[in-house]
Amino acid sequence: MMKPIPISGPSITEREIRYVADACANAWYENANAYNARFEQAFAAYVNSAHAISLPSCTAGLHISLAAMNIGPGDEVIVPDITWIASAAPVSYVGATPIFADIDPATWCLDAGSFERLITPRTKAVIPVDLYGGMPDLTSIRAIAAHHNIRIVEDAAEALGSEYHGRKAGKLGDTGVFSFHGSKTMTTGEGGMVVTDDETLYRRMLVLRDHGRQPDDVNFFNGEVAFKYKMTSLQAALGLAQIERAEELVERKRWIFARYRERLSDLPYLSLNHEADGTRNSYWMVTVVWDREIGLTKEAVMAALRDDGIATRPFFHPLSSLPAYKQAQDRARAGRDNTVSYDISPRAINLPCAMSIEESDIDRVCENLRRILEHRPARSSIVMQRATS
Repeated sequence: MMKPIPISGPSITEREIRYVADACANAWYENANAYNARFEQAFAAYVNSAHAISLPSCTAGLHISLAAMNIGPGDEVIVPDITWIASAAPVSYVGATPIFADIDPATWCLDAGSFERLITPRTKAVIPVDLYGGMPDLTSIRAIAAHHNIRIVEDAAEALGSEYHGRKAGKLGDTGVFSFHGSKTMTTGEGGMVVTDDETLYRRMLVLRDHGRQPDDVNFFNGEVAFKYKMTSLQAALGLAQIERAEELVERKRWIFARYRERLSDLPYLSLNHEADGTRNSYWMVTVVWDREIGLTKEAVMAALRDDGIATRPFFHPLSSLPAYKQAQDRARAGRDNTVSYDISPRAINLPCAMSIEESDIDRVCENLRRILEHRPARSSIVMQRATS
């Protein structure tokens, strides 16, 4: 039996183990928040942000960002149609309506033109997503948002270490949010961070994440009903060790992508992640998109690779196609308008890119992928037509 190749996984060293063990033994009493403070300071310094708040998830960061901006019922928030549902769910948490925009065919991130076309008097915020480590056209998006007085919450969950014209991912909006899920470039198991240079938003989010209490309140005199969004000391200790290794981890991801690119660049029917001029892609996921003429669906390719012990992930389904949003959007209209999202999604997957992956594993993945795409069954075009109709 062939060795299984996982889709993702972290890099854990003795540093992480040492920090977490120390937190377990000592991060109590007067030291209860010591690792959280160190992690937040180190993370803010890495991103070059004035403030950072550690959280139990990236979703929490999106939630308190929107809440701190006073976005609520009657408001609209524009989100790219291609992203994980966590990018849009917090819009519903605050009672606002998510509006799904199309993606750029090269970066697979929010398309600035689609964003602009969807703006109405009810539009209060936009959530550009740095998909798979790639960066959208934030120059255009920021200009459009500024013209219409729209707040920006940058979803950098998948983009630690990515850069846009010299600025780190997460620094291009009013707030920026990150995920430390076990699959991410750096991890705390579960966890997240929100960063901002806006002092007012920062102070407001500190209150919202702690049940409506003012920071340093010792009287437990809550001013409002809010949320419980705090990270544990053990997670913060793990996160501190990881952020101290951030560039090492990002370079490992870029090394993995480069190995895939070397082995797949001769296939004219296959496209990989894009790195636009002036950007640095941290390549959280290695993603491949094959030409329509190949005819195979992502489900068919994933199943064939799974038979060879190779784990993959589907390119995200358009949010407007999900049962979760059947009441929120006219799916037929979204399918007509968001043509790039609906075109690419059925014919793209994420390849294995765990930190532990070896060159021999990449060889095996590429050999199997090549075989599957080049020796597709004759009826595959019918499969594809049914999936996209």
